[in-house]
Amino acid sequence: MSLDDASQKPHDRLAAVLAGDMGRVNDLIRKRMASEHAPRIPEVTAHLVEAGGKRLRPMLTLAAARMCGYEGDNHVKLAATVEFIHTATLLHDDVVDESGQRRGRPTANLLWDNKSSVLVGDYLFARSFQLMVETDSLRVMDILANASAVIAEGEVLQMTAAQDLATTEEIYLQVIRGKTAALFAAACEVGGVVAGAEEAQVTALRDYGDALGISFQIVDDLLDYGGDSSATGKNVGDDFRERKLTMPVIKAVAAADTEQRAFWSRVIEKGDQKDGDLDHALALISHHGTMEATRQQALVWADRAKSALATLPESDIRGMLTDLADYVVARVR
Repeated sequence: MSLDDASQKPHDRLAAVLAGDMGRVNDLIRKRMASEHAPRIPEVTAHLVEAGGKRLRPMLTLAAARMCGYEGDNHVKLAATVEFIHTATLLHDDVVDESGQRRGRPTANLLWDNKSSVLVGDYLFARSFQLMVETDSLRVMDILANASAVIAEGEVLQMTAAQDLATTEEIYLQVIRGKTAALFAAACEVGGVVAGAEEAQVTALRDYGDALGISFQIVDDLLDYGGDSSATGKNVGDDFRERKLTMPVIKAVAAADTEQRAFWSRVIEKGDQKDGDLDHALALISHHGTMEATRQQALVWADRAKSALATLPESDIRGMLTDLADYVVARVR
């Protein structure tokens, strides 16, 4: 590996290795998001798909298949399927969360309307199922259909648990395993399945994706209270304003005295937020050291991801996926 290669971010190195396959995935995405009768569908979809995201989930599918020696074409269809599922959930999430910004750009529901976002999201889900059927693998369909159900379940659980101070870290992990890790795990697993990998390798890939996804979401939630909005595409404190109970706050609530708990009850449970409340929340989080405690949790899951990979054959791609697990946590210091 050259010095230039070593200085690149892991997902950039992975993207370079998978550039040919990703080009085919992007072509397929553009082709399948077209609509002869409803031009709003490609308008809304292109706004999000072309927004410059890392395409991490489809890259995981391609990487898993390539690492297991696959030489066919179905991994491209599955990578596009994974990206369609992800994009559909983003469209729906932004409506549910009433978000105004994603990846540093106005959300589709802000530029168009909620109805368009929901219906185009439904269209992309339908497209994703068409693509997975084309692989002629009942097991692949089972994995991705199950992941889609778990994602929806995680979102509903978050809606009911997000503003309840009784929400525990266990419930939080259940939420993020649904809303984020399920698709990471499925993306990796179907890559191994389509490649005809040994069962132990398929399990290892699923475990890697699950642990990576949990670490990824914990760090994302951390960045909401201490990230650079120009880098994250989110405004610092979005989760606070949306009254989401994420791990930094759950830990702060657990350590709170009576006065501090009353503050959290007012701003999270009752939604009575005033000027200066975000700064006070940040001060409480800092006082109890919950940012670092949360980062340590993310590190534990990153280590689990790397351990899962250790059972797979050594290769350049495996090394990049290992580095990716480290990089996910390195985003926050």
